[in-house]
Amino acid sequence: QAQLVESGGGLVQAGGSLRLSCAASGLRSPRNTMAWYRQAPGKQRDLVASITSGGTTNYADSVKGRFSISRDNGKNTVFLQMNSLKSEDTAVYYCNVRLFATNYWGQGTQVTVSS
Repeated sequence: QAQLVESGGGLVQAGGSLRLSCAASGLRSPRNTMAWYRQAPGKQRDLVASITSGGTTNYADSVKGRFSISRDNGKNTVFLQMNSLKSEDTAVYYCNVRLFATNYWGQGTQVTVSS
């Protein structure tokens, strides 16, 4: 069974930066898509960014130019570099791996941006 462990969340002032990490274990194949989602209180969980095993990336319009997703295939780890953070980026951020039409989720890490 795949397990995802996130780290790197916290409290930061508007305009600051944070880097999230997610280490995956138990994956049966390296050919997967890794992603970050976020969920603010009272809102649905939305895609922030994704990256395929080949390195193709996709970003939500709200984070383009500010966030950058990357991965280390050898370590089954995905990163989210978040710059120029805004108060509206405050949410619980979830790591996701999609493998063979199955979604695996991390436990979530809180990111709070103070204005």
